[in-house]
Amino acid sequence: MASIFTKIVNGEIPCYKVAETEHFLAFLDVNPNAKGHTLCIPKKEVDKIFDLDEADYNGLMAFSRTVALALKKVVPCNRIGMSVIGLEVPHAHVHLIPLQSMEDARFIKKVKLSTEEFNALAQAINAEL
Repeated sequence: MASIFTKIVNGEIPCYKVAETEHFLAFLDVNPNAKGHTLCIPKKEVDKIFDLDEADYNGLMAFSRTVALALKKVVPCNRIGMSVIGLEVPHAHVHLIPLQSMEDARFIKKVKLSTEEFNALAQAINAEL
């Protein structure tokens, strides 16, 4: 069965797209820890990040770095944190989270954004790529 991320890649579920290449996609997390919380995924459905072949793993890390640098230009923060947990969705993914403190990385506190705020944020990050 296709994961929710595969359905996003296939256009079956909408997302707030930040960046896209032939092999990778970045979009805003709809239940973000902080404003700008972004998910970077391989378009190929692979459950665990370390099951990606070396080229796809390195590609995902390079893609995530590019997105993180653009994100840092748009969302004021102390740094961009990166987390790979892999329990929520059975599809390899990297969380990029603008951090003010360690609390932002704990996946406990969530922020709410309007559709307009999500759209504007996704466009602003994309413009920095």
